[in-house]
Amino acid sequence: MTSGYKLDRIDVKILAELQRNGRITNVELADLVHLSPSPCLIRVKKLQQAGYIVGYTAKINVAKLGETLTVFTEFTLKNHRQIDFARFQEALEKIDSCVECHLVSGGYDYLVKFVTASITDYQDIIETLIDRDVGIDKYFSFVVIKTPFVKTQIPLTRLFGDKV
Repeated sequence: MTSGYKLDRIDVKILAELQRNGRITNVELADLVHLSPSPCLIRVKKLQQAGYIVGYTAKINVAKLGETLTVFTEFTLKNHRQIDFARFQEALEKIDSCVECHLVSGGYDYLVKFVTASITDYQDIIETLIDRDVGIDKYFSFVVIKTPFVKTQIPLTRLFGDKV
């Protein structure tokens, strides 16, 4: 399967079902997408080879492990050359508490999500970033008080079902 592989509706359904339950058996998956098991497994393997499926993970109930602090941070960089963006992103990738990083348009450059042990832990991370001089002009922090819900599934069939 090449990177130019054209998905069909069944492929999108397979991806949607695997997104819902990555531990589903091939037989169960085949039944849900109306295929026999062998062709279903072939499609899944092709989707993996083509890079549509990049891995499988477990969802962890972090609250059962203990208290954490989630902080969204807006960063504005001093300069906007490719090298400046690359240096900043490289620094963030090395921080295990940085779980999301988005280059955005608007009044700032990046929206970053940190999950830390405490406000002190978060402040240590920020101070280290500033001390490393990775190009930060200014930053604003938004501490999460409560997370009513988090969706981990993208509505693939709604977004792409009619386009294949």
